[in-house]
Amino acid sequence: QAHIVESGGGLVQPGGSLRLSCTTTGFSLYEASVAWFRQVPGKEREQIACITSDSTPYYEQPVKGRFTITRDNAQNTVYLQMNSLKPEDTAVYICAADPWPSCGNVEREYWGQGTQVTVSS
Repeated sequence: QAHIVESGGGLVQPGGSLRLSCTTTGFSLYEASVAWFRQVPGKEREQIACITSDSTPYYEQPVKGRFTITRDNAQNTVYLQMNSLKPEDTAVYICAADPWPSCGNVEREYWGQGTQVTVSS
């Protein structure tokens, strides 16, 4: 019954912005950690951001300073604000949550289907 739905992807020009949403259903987000991954064909899926249950954010270097992860537990939603987008940000963005509250080495239980982000002129 638990599942995740991402939204907000689309086509944007370099330098533009998008805000992705990750909404969870079927379990409480209050004590969960939530991570954003991205994947492009032929490459490994990579985690780019994570937020702990107490809203501590973590970012990987390629997106640090440009992306911001936030959460609204009452709405069971985590957001990824993406600014100053670059063509190399083009990927399927996937949200994954786990009841474990931290952003360590977690094999995440719940995964979304992903939303396409394309950054192109």
